[in-house]
Amino acid sequence: MSGFRKNMQRLVVVFSVAILAVTTASAHAQGRRTRRESNANRKARIARLTQETYAHKYELFGGGGFLRFRSGEYKQRNAEVTWATSGTYYLDSKLGIVADIRGAYGKAKVGNTPYNIGNPLITEYTFMAGPSYRFYAKEKMAASVHVLGGYALGNFDGGTKGIEAGKVGLWQTQGRPAFSAGINLDYNLYPNLALRVTPTYVGTTFQGIEYNTVNNIPVATGKTNGSIQNNLGFNIGIVYRFGKLNK
Repeated sequence: MSGFRKNMQRLVVVFSVAILAVTTASAHAQGRRTRRESNANRKARIARLTQETYAHKYELFGGGGFLRFRSGEYKQRNAEVTWATSGTYYLDSKLGIVADIRGAYGKAKVGNTPYNIGNPLITEYTFMAGPSYRFYAKEKMAASVHVLGGYALGNFDGGTKGIEAGKVGLWQTQGRPAFSAGINLDYNLYPNLALRVTPTYVGTTFQGIEYNTVNNIPVATGKTNGSIQNNLGFNIGIVYRFGKLNK
């Protein structure tokens, strides 16, 4: 009888271990299935948010930044504070048309002059338009490139105390063609709201008047100088998206 009892005890132990093993394996399998379902749901959610983010028809940007600008043919570059605003109309999820307005404010480095005006305030405004192409689009990040062309207005004698800008080596106050290229780097906070950083190149074509000094008095020669001014900077700000693309 004692032998039978021992055998039964061994059988119960083996059976219990077997049940425990099967239960553990089943739990692991269920966990794997649950994780697979969770990952699938996550991927579906990301795909849904990504599609929603880049299905907007309109995009507005506003912000500010910095620009290095050459204020005269023979002048050092000066630092300028900028603001920028733009609107984009998307033809599809990648290709858009941009209208862009910017302003820049700085102090020109004129050096020593007989007029005792220091470093005068100068301003430029650009009005440009052109295409934009979004070449990277994920749930949280996007990148697009744009090329713009238009018109620039420069005021270079507003801070010279009535002295003509050319007499201190600055560009003439005038309007001239301008163009720009840049890359928009977006971090999406929500499908319709993002932070944007834009490294930018701005090309301007301002011209100046050549002066000769006669008896310490600047005299215009009737000639102009100037070439393309290659100016680099960046803008940072907020993007707001709205409207829906037609499917």
